[in-house]
Amino acid sequence: MRDLLDDLRTAIAFLTRLPMPHPDGARPEGFARAQRLFPLVGAGIGAAIGLFCLLLRTIGVPDLAAAALALGGGALLTGALHEDGLADVADGFGGGRDVAAKLEIMRDSRLGTYGALALVVSFATRLAALAALPDGMVVQSLISAHALGRGVLPWIAISLPYARKDGLAANAGRPDGTIAVVAAGIALVIALLALPFGSALLAAIAAGASALIMALLAKRQIGGQTGDVLGGAEQVAETAILVLLAARLG
Repeated sequence: MRDLLDDLRTAIAFLTRLPMPHPDGARPEGFARAQRLFPLVGAGIGAAIGLFCLLLRTIGVPDLAAAALALGGGALLTGALHEDGLADVADGFGGGRDVAAKLEIMRDSRLGTYGALALVVSFATRLAALAALPDGMVVQSLISAHALGRGVLPWIAISLPYARKDGLAANAGRPDGTIAVVAAGIALVIALLALPFGSALLAAIAAGASALIMALLAKRQIGGQTGDVLGGAEQVAETAILVLLAARLG
């Protein structure tokens, strides 16, 4: 139980800006183990964004404006952690001539053209999808998208070598297969509880396909994974799921 609580605190501290006490004796393997609860924390993030969006709609805010404000609030809650990863991946993969140049660009905190375009496309797509969802499915869809989007990250982490030896992914420690299975299982259960059965299965497939595409792209571009690759993969999966659910349920 203590390990579970430590993992939950670690996951919340990493994935959000909420102040959390640091677990005693925290080590890289502790962070790797905490990834099993990423989908649970993701579900909480999705619920917070969804309830805020639903509240705005209830008081008369237009759907597009409510979606934009909710997504902005979500970025504040998470510190735009995954958005930053998506932007860095786009800049590095799009602007680097070779692996070394791509990794150097990804390490640079400045936003480039490719990164800006990726953020605009991602935000606009999620905005349109969220605005198209009916009131009765806003919260459930966001819970599922955020849980599944984080549930696939351990699979990428165990499937790819580290692209650099001194990055966040390498320093954080690699989860094992059991952690990846638990994370995926938690994410799938959350989706099945939140969504109609068919939509939940399709959303899970979309998350898996997004993770596979990002993993193959990262392997080709930089030979492995970084923390930015994992963040970008979450954004791609989240966006794909919201578009899918908007098409089915909107």
